[in-house]
This record gives sequence, structure tokens and C-alpha cells, in this order.
Amino acid sequence: MTISKDALYHHVSQVARERDPFLATAGHFFVKEYVRSHLSQYGTVEVHEFSRQTKGQIHENLILKLPGQSNTKAPILIGAHYDAVPGSPGADDNATGVAALLELAHWFSQQPARHPVHLVAFDLEEFGLMGSTAYATMLRSHRQPLRLMLSLEMLGYCSDRPNSQRYPPGLKYLYPTTGNFIGLIGNWSTLLDLRHLKRAIKSVGVPCEWLPAGQRGKLIPDTRRSDHAPFWDQGYRAVMVTDTANLRNPHYHQPSDRLETINFEFLTGVCQGLANGIATL
Repeated sequence: MTISKDALYHHVSQVARERDPFLATAGHFFVKEYVRSHLSQYGTVEVHEFSRQTKGQIHENLILKLPGQSNTKAPILIGAHYDAVPGSPGADDNATGVAALLELAHWFSQQPARHPVHLVAFDLEEFGLMGSTAYATMLRSHRQPLRLMLSLEMLGYCSDRPNSQRYPPGLKYLYPTTGNFIGLIGNWSTLLDLRHLKRAIKSVGVPCEWLPAGQRGKLIPDTRRSDHAPFWDQGYRAVMVTDTANLRNPHYHQPSDRLETINFEFLTGVCQGLANGIATL
């Protein structure tokens, strides 16, 4: 069994549409139900409801819990946000992450990992990480242990052009200037996991770089820009998997963030490497 590039293409083609939860409600509802219907093929989809504190509107995170080879082990949580900013179809941000989430659900339903795998589609990431903050807070309040949290945040844009990759201040001398790699951003407690996942991703031919971000990423604020950050704040091991967003992709948060900008060979390799790496954690 291998990760299907055709399946990833189909998922991205369906999710990549305007889906701001307040200004493009039809698209948002379609994508939420698309995710729900695909996850439900592999088990019962749980709903975690949360509300915007200032508005009182109810929003939903969708959760699929898959068994592992040992169900006494703490689960691995894999998350991706399904909302998008107003005016953008969000093909890379974050239809690619959602597509990977759905294919990893398929993979681990057929080939259980050592640990149970919980797959979560978060809402309202673009409005201050609201869905993941509510979920991480709930898990901590219930003293739920996690082996690791992985946030799938933009996985499908790469470039072989020299100087196509930019960095926050202080990092440009440490990493490649060509934006053809996937990045792994973790907290200090994930150091061994970062090395393990990097090896798994590189073994399928995808370049990979990693960065341990100290002090919950507060020294480099760009490292906090996804759904892993609330898990850092709650004391969990967490890693963002990313193509680095606007530090590489000129279509970030633009109407041009469309299907045709995605490199599906790259996305498939990233997803296959993650499947292999997660399976052996």
C-alpha cells in the first residue's frame, strides 16, 4: 500500500474553494461535510464543539480515533485546519493539509501504527487558532496524554529556483536558500521525533529540514503560526509540518492560492514519508 497521488489531487480539488466560515458559509459547510464523510469511512467521527467568545457561535472540530497495535499507548494526534482566509481558495493553505489528513486516515485504518492515531480537522485556525486552542485546552483539562501532536500546515508548494526560500531573522545562514524541502518545527521535547521524521521523509526522496523552537516558539514568532502552538502552550510535544507558507509561497492568503500551484509529487512524497515515520514512532 502506498499513498495515492490521485487521491490527494482529488481531495485538494474538492477542498480548494472559498470557505471562510463567515463570508463563504456554503463553501465552508461543503468542506466540513466533505471531511466528515471521508473520515466516517474509517470509523465514528466525533464532534468537538466550541464557540467564539465574543460571538457565541458554535463551531466544530471533527475527530476520528483509530486503534493502534497497542491501545495502552498514548495516542498520536494529527491535525489540519479546514477553514481559509476570506477571498482565497486556500489550495496550499490548507487544502493540502486536509488532503494529507484524509489519506493518513485511510493509511492507518488499513495499517495500524504502534500508537493509536487520532485525526482532527480543526476549524477557525485563521481566526487565532481557535479550534485547536479549545481542543488542546479540553485535552489538558481531562489529563489526556499524547505521544505527539502533528500539525499539517501547507504541504504542497515547492520551488527549485535559487533564493526562493526566505527565513525569519537569524536563520538564513543555517538553512538552504532553495525552497524545495518540507520543514519540521518542534519544541525541545520533540528533538528525537524531529530526527526520526526527517529520516523517514528523506528516505522517500523529499528534502527535509528541522528546527527545535525553544520557549514555545516565542523567540521566533513565525514558528507559532499553526495549530501546534496551543499544544505547546499546554505542555504537549508538538510538531508543525510545513512548506513554510509566505516564506516561500507567493500565493499565501491570495486569490491565486489555487490547485494549479500545487506540486503533487512533492505532496505525495511528504505524505508517504509522514505515514512511514508515524507508523514507527
